[in-house]
Amino acid sequence: EQWFDETGLPWVLPSPNMPTLDTARVYPGGCLLEGTNLSEGRGTTRPFEIFGAPWLDGDALAARLRAWNLPGVRWRPLEFEPTFHKHAGKLCAGVQIHVEDGAYDHTAFRPWRLMALVFKALRRVYPDYELWRDFPYEYEHDRLAIDLINGSELLRRWVDDPEATPGDLDALAAADEAAWSAERDAVMLYR
Repeated sequence: EQWFDETGLPWVLPSPNMPTLDTARVYPGGCLLEGTNLSEGRGTTRPFEIFGAPWLDGDALAARLRAWNLPGVRWRPLEFEPTFHKHAGKLCAGVQIHVEDGAYDHTAFRPWRLMALVFKALRRVYPDYELWRDFPYEYEHDRLAIDLINGSELLRRWVDDPEATPGDLDALAAADEAAWSAERDAVMLYR
């Protein structure tokens, strides 16, 4: 198995919203932000690596995330102003996900879990915030965007359950991850 940064090839952005390899690292979880009322950093130079909203306290959220001590990531509070998309033209406070330094580990970094824990931390800091986007998404009118993007209601229900813990997330995701690994292994060309 070879990671992109081990190939020696230059990064060529496949989309204006995927400007760096770091963006590609966080995107499998960062795309879940599209199902929320948070800015996912579109309209900035670091989409999906930063997120926030005009009312958010980035220091408080970053502190909550640091307390979980997740491997392969560092959290930095910041302020940004998206030039388009959610909260365009408004000063947002939020957090930047850093995966470019010595803390990053390909095998330890789990972007879906990372973003799930971002949502859980946000729920703990702001229990009454209307986190979930409730308007049509990708031509879907009968399901919440987060459920469509995630593939089911499991993530949203876990985030919204005040009693649910990070350990519960592992149990919820285990069966789907095992099925995905088996399907992926059957078609892997390179290892």
